[in-house]
Amino acid sequence: MSDIILSYLTDLENNNNRDWYHAHKEQNKAAQNDFEDLIQAFIYEIGKFDSTILHNDPKDLTFKLVRDTRFSHDKSPYNPAFRCHIASAGKLPVPTGYFLSIQPNNQSFLGGGLFADVFKDATQQVREYIFKNADEFLNIINNPDFCNVFKVMGTALKNVPKEYPTDCSLAEYLKYKSWYIEYSFAACQMADRKTFVSFAAEKYARMKPFNDFLNRALVGFSMPKR
Repeated sequence: MSDIILSYLTDLENNNNRDWYHAHKEQNKAAQNDFEDLIQAFIYEIGKFDSTILHNDPKDLTFKLVRDTRFSHDKSPYNPAFRCHIASAGKLPVPTGYFLSIQPNNQSFLGGGLFADVFKDATQQVREYIFKNADEFLNIINNPDFCNVFKVMGTALKNVPKEYPTDCSLAEYLKYKSWYIEYSFAACQMADRKTFVSFAAEKYARMKPFNDFLNRALVGFSMPKR
């Protein structure tokens, strides 16, 4: 399983140009199909503890390889990574769900939480919910099942927003504009699909209380209309 996907992504990373990409559409298709098969296996396994994601079609959960280079110094046209987000509303960042990124050079990871920090209303809702439910939040992130595996990360402000006390136990988390977690894994861990899916699902199950907390915070939030 990993050979098809990682071989293609490694070749794309080493030949990140439109000519190579269009000349290797069959390799892309084979790798994409294998990735979608993997996502389907994830859906079945995650569905054992989170039935809200079972309705998803793998094709609807993936992200394009094409990069938006308009505001980037890096003009490489493609992102050599197969990525998906498995959540109750598909790949939208809200509600939060289960993120997977497969990349060359052992940069792959499993993720959870809120990655998007461009939605100010979502940020404010989560920040306020964390402040009002401090004990619950701290119990989740300090639970050994969680903190022995994950560390909460996110883009952050320099200072605690003025409406919150700077000396509270949550001060650092109140600076955040996004709240997410990642778990890195090596290419060799993907060698056997069944083992890898079980391994990933176990990590995702540990994420679920954190995701559930954020999703309660995000009740009522609607994605902006494009």
